[in-house]
Amino acid sequence: MTAPQPLRMPEPAPRAEAVEVPPRRARRHLTPKRALDMTLSLALLLACLPLLGLIALLIRLDSRGPILFRQQRIGLAGQPFHIVKFRTMHVLEDGADVVQAIEGDPRVTRVGGVLRVTSLDELPQLLNVLSGEMSLVGPRPHAAAHDDYYRARIPNYLYRQNVRPGITGWAQVNGARGATPQVADMQARVDLDAWYVDNASLALDLKILARTPLVVLSRRKAC
Repeated sequence: MTAPQPLRMPEPAPRAEAVEVPPRRARRHLTPKRALDMTLSLALLLACLPLLGLIALLIRLDSRGPILFRQQRIGLAGQPFHIVKFRTMHVLEDGADVVQAIEGDPRVTRVGGVLRVTSLDELPQLLNVLSGEMSLVGPRPHAAAHDDYYRARIPNYLYRQNVRPGITGWAQVNGARGATPQVADMQARVDLDAWYVDNASLALDLKILARTPLVVLSRRKAC
């Protein structure tokens, strides 16, 4: 198996200059969307407390390192924040070189492999939703290093930052998940994200949330 290689970053370009004004439709549903985010994320956190505790224990018993993993991501209007996930790897990568995980990646722990397949590693991001850094539904936030790489290669890449990033999104329920070894793979995801920005509505969010468990249960490649 070929070892994963880090993405080498081009000179960064100013994010704020490339982010466009969100469509009126996307702005109009922000208030009910935030109410949905707050209500569902709090309810899910409370309901999942026993599961969260069990996962934390298994991570602690399985490998050395912290239970939670924090990494800088880029959110709404190019603003950086730290995403919170359950740790699934032996390494904690952040900064200029972040290597995408691939199938059979030796950096992934035994428990981490299960968490990634089931997307349970994403549960702590409910805290990011409560804090307003993320939404339940929106384009998946990428590592800052990956944003720098792809925005130099995909003209409409930053358009996805016109809405809050999400735990799940239109791209994810349409199969654009997992590693993006080719720029064309990321372009396909970005095009779906751009469609979501242009068509965002509460009804669409509910549709995406309803489809997400089916995608997870099908065990398609994880984000």
